[in-house]
Amino acid sequence: MSAPKVTLIDYELGNLLSVRRGLEHCGADVTITSDVEQIRKSERVVLPGVGTFANGMECLIRLDIDDAVHELDQRKTPLLGICLGMQLLFSESQEFGLTKGLGLIAGSVVPISALSVDNDPLKVPFIGWSSLHPSENRVEWNETILRENSIGAEMYFVHSFMASPKNQDNRIADYFYGGNRISAVVSSENVIGCQFHPEKSGMNGLNVLKQFLLL
Repeated sequence: MSAPKVTLIDYELGNLLSVRRGLEHCGADVTITSDVEQIRKSERVVLPGVGTFANGMECLIRLDIDDAVHELDQRKTPLLGICLGMQLLFSESQEFGLTKGLGLIAGSVVPISALSVDNDPLKVPFIGWSSLHPSENRVEWNETILRENSIGAEMYFVHSFMASPKNQDNRIADYFYGGNRISAVVSSENVIGCQFHPEKSGMNGLNVLKQFLLL
């Protein structure tokens, strides 16, 4: 049985090596590329990312990768966005002004609240481990990319902004910070986003990558 093929998009903002190692540990044949034609032919695609939303979109547009990603979406090619890559899947972001995103999932990227539900100050960005829980419209996630993880599984996060889907059915899992719900996993048909870093989240994160390779 041949190894599942994954294209890891290089748009100059990704944590490529650690994501590649995570995917390869799970048995994937990984190609890192910014070549548009190669991206268009992909069987599965991962869009990683660190940094600001506006810079991410500028890089994708400059390299013509945004159009290639839209073509992949039209063909229902499995696509996983990680951290900034997840946020770029959305319609727009409020980070440093309003910036249009890829629009694969309707909704906005908004700041994490600097106050808890009890009005206590919170450190932003949030950096650290937190446990996942089904979003408000769910009681479980058995048919999702989280199917091999138990409710309460911990993942590693680093971010100042969070995705807010327009359609709450796109929201799979959340974590709590100061009592505030923050979206951790989103999905719309072939498109999946993880706000956490699966490649840095131990076995729980590897379980997510393994499930992606089965799509």
